Amino acid sequence: MLEGRRKRVLIVEDEAMISMLIEDMVLDFGCEIVGPAARLDHALTLALQGDIDIGLLDINVDGSVVFPVADVLRFRGIPFIFSTGYDFRSLPERFRDCPALSKPFSYDTFAETLRSAFAGNSGLRALA
Repeated sequence: MLEGRRKRVLIVEDEAMISMLIEDMVLDFGCEIVGPAARLDHALTLALQGDIDIGLLDINVDGSVVFPVADVLRFRGIPFIFSTGYDFRSLPERFRDCPALSKPFSYDTFAETLRSAFAGNSGLRALA
């Protein structure tokens, strides 16, 4: 799916079954997994210290919002994709132009969103 070296994808997701499905898709695309992180503190540590090419961030992680992780990734120049079962209008203004997936999302939608994010199309908003 992606050219060059294996891309490293940070997965932040607190639902074990969803995390496993996402991990399978990421591996299918020839990428490596960073994490997964099911808690905000673990996600922040990985975002600060990890060798990451892109992040996939569930907005609500174990009762906390993931926006501090997104801020760290943005500061490091690492693209990210939000995933949520909630309304995108709840995103803070600073993240309204970020790519986002609506749960549940399809394999094809996830693949296209990941390709677009790697290609730098940060304004893409994909809906399943």
